[in-house]
Amino acid sequence: MPHSSSSIIRQLRQLVATPSVSSTDPRWDQGNRAVIDLLAGWLEDLGFRTEIQAVTADGSKANLVATLGSGPGGLVLAGHTDTVPFDEGRWQSDPLGLSERDHRLYGLGSTDMKGFFPLAIAAAQAFRDTPLKQPLILLATADEESSMNGARALVAAGWPRARAAIIGEPTSLVPVRMHKGIMMEAVRITGRAGHSSNPELGNSALEGMHAVMGDLMSYRSQLRERFHNDFFAVASPTLNLGCVHGGDSPNRICGRAELHFDLRMTPGGDNQAVREEIAGRLAAIAQQRALDIELRSLVKDIAPFEQAADSELVRLAERLTGHRAEAVAFATEAPFLQALGMETIVMGPGSIDRAHQPDEYLELDQIQPCIALLQQCIRHYCLQGA
Repeated sequence: MPHSSSSIIRQLRQLVATPSVSSTDPRWDQGNRAVIDLLAGWLEDLGFRTEIQAVTADGSKANLVATLGSGPGGLVLAGHTDTVPFDEGRWQSDPLGLSERDHRLYGLGSTDMKGFFPLAIAAAQAFRDTPLKQPLILLATADEESSMNGARALVAAGWPRARAAIIGEPTSLVPVRMHKGIMMEAVRITGRAGHSSNPELGNSALEGMHAVMGDLMSYRSQLRERFHNDFFAVASPTLNLGCVHGGDSPNRICGRAELHFDLRMTPGGDNQAVREEIAGRLAAIAQQRALDIELRSLVKDIAPFEQAADSELVRLAERLTGHRAEAVAFATEAPFLQALGMETIVMGPGSIDRAHQPDEYLELDQIQPCIALLQQCIRHYCLQGA
């Protein structure tokens, strides 16, 4: 491989060795500031102006916006700095120690998605002494794997802005212009406990949950009829009944039960409208059965994402890669960057099939093609006039 690969591997080794797990479980949740500071230092050495945006009050979670050049327009290369939790015992090597074997780089976040940053930096390095007509912005965010609070903070601030944004999530360098949204919801039913020998003594929350689950499955069928997009491998919205808890003894009428489910809408659907429809259906069951039924969100939802097929960025990415843009099932920060007014795609090295798995790895043969692809995109957006 070219000589520059040694610095890429050195940087990735440092990033992997710097823990930055984000999780809804506070036992796992960590800050990402050490990763942000590493990236900021490397980019400042290349002449980037760096700005750090605190995402939490103590600054332990933060976003980095690093800019080369000035003016309106330009290109954002974006990624998240956090990783998912890990089970060290299921790894063949230290998850926080980058390991090279079988033409792969193994380590936590190697593909999802710390590995993108050294490649984006290597691509940018070629332009450090070139006057840019439009700025190049490297964006690093917090908490993508849990709350998306990093991306939400950017939208709240209305910054950064550019003509286009490429999010380097692992897509094997195939452009992605569409993904489903996601909602994670809880339904809690409170009835009245009592002795099981006399049903009149209570009002079963579990029997109410039976009605709720049946209604949600009926609603799922309606969503499949109302929304259909053949661009996806699974063409319709999905609604998964993930877990249910309730009751405490077979000889007691159940007084409380709770169901957790997720719902993934296709583009064209609206999370809030769907949630309101579900709430209305649950209210009808509650009235029918004289139960208290509460619907609440477990996490803040992520909107479905679609970038138009005929947009400049999609056409460019398809031309440069030779691949037609695709749709994926996983959610990303794309809706948030698009909300800032940028054409947005997801396109990065590595495979999503390796993400969130023991022995996560980035293929070495993805490194140079990724750098070359990003350099072509930088030339298009930063060296040409607006």
